[in-house]
Amino acid sequence: MARKAPEINAGSMADIAFLLLIFFLVTTTMDVDTGITRKLPPPVEDLEQEIDVKERNVLKVLVNSRNRLMVNGKFVDISMLKETAKDFMAIHPDNPDYPEVQPKFIDELNREVMTSKGIISLKNDRGTSYAMYIAVQNELAAAFNEMKNELSVSLFGIKYTQLVNEDKIKGINKAIPVRVSEAEPEDIGGQ
Repeated sequence: MARKAPEINAGSMADIAFLLLIFFLVTTTMDVDTGITRKLPPPVEDLEQEIDVKERNVLKVLVNSRNRLMVNGKFVDISMLKETAKDFMAIHPDNPDYPEVQPKFIDELNREVMTSKGIISLKNDRGTSYAMYIAVQNELAAAFNEMKNELSVSLFGIKYTQLVNEDKIKGINKAIPVRVSEAEPEDIGGQ
């Protein structure tokens, strides 16, 4: 008579597998994707409409394939971009070297403020690194955030980031809209 092999009790195997699965799910860290939060403008209804933007109202920012930054045709360091953007978008009435300004009544602020017609045109090369692209975006966002903080302090005595009143937040956003026009990446070259 042949000896029968002992059976292995597999009843608790499912429990062990489940516990291991839970252990690895809880202890594993996942890389969080980083991105840029942007509110996109509404779609243009009349595609045939010609949009006329004066040259003085545009700050041209280019990033080439070697991650070199050019602002209005001059190479600059990334550390200068925030101040350059702030200076360009600031109100400089009757100065032809800066964007045009216009008075605008903002209901949420219950007052008229001077607003800039300036636009920052951003274009990068297909070879631009993601880190450089994010650095440029961060500098531009910081410029607009500082301008919003300055306006909020002058109007309400507190920073924009500390505002809790939705009307005041909307009003500041209308007074200082984030006007960054981003072109499709292309081969700019690596001068």
